[in-house]
Amino acid sequence: MNERWAPLHVAHCDPSPFVQFTTWFDEAKPLMAEREAIALITSTSDGRPTGRMVLLRHVDATSFGWYSNYQSRKGRELQANPRAALLWYCEPLGRQIRIEGTVTHMSAAQSDAYFAARPKGHQIGAHASDQSELLASREELEQRVAALATLYQDRDVPRPAHWGGFRLAPTFFEFWQRREDRLHDRVFYTPAADGWNRTRHSP
Repeated sequence: MNERWAPLHVAHCDPSPFVQFTTWFDEAKPLMAEREAIALITSTSDGRPTGRMVLLRHVDATSFGWYSNYQSRKGRELQANPRAALLWYCEPLGRQIRIEGTVTHMSAAQSDAYFAARPKGHQIGAHASDQSELLASREELEQRVAALATLYQDRDVPRPAHWGGFRLAPTFFEFWQRREDRLHDRVFYTPAADGWNRTRHSP
């Protein structure tokens, strides 16, 4: 094969897009410093989009998930319009995956378990930061952190009620494989009565 990148054939894609995602995600592990970084695209109720990077912290056979402040801009946008898109990109393998779907909160128990496993500094930061809100100075934030570090010096940090997990249930996947001359391979997965349809689309 003369190309740097392996072709993507519909017949070689797993019938489950979740299995196909895991295959590509696993193959990228030794090649990426921050494999869990994904772009999260949300929009306001009147359709104004915004994007940012988050860390993928949950994958199972039905959903993808991340954790954040529910009162942040993305949290407010998802409350008003619970639809979002994820984009994962692996430059070394010339691959990207687009995922679209509906978003809900994870259970309190799941959020509690993840929060408890975080480093204490991260836990304190979740309390100290009013994410997306105006901040007068860096010193103001550092003073909040110092006060909370003293408060929780000898005890566990509870999860703030405004912080927890988001779960996206996909309604669409695209697996994109880079090819020469911009003639990329694109395989779409769309819901079917008995699983998922797989179709090839023009680059």
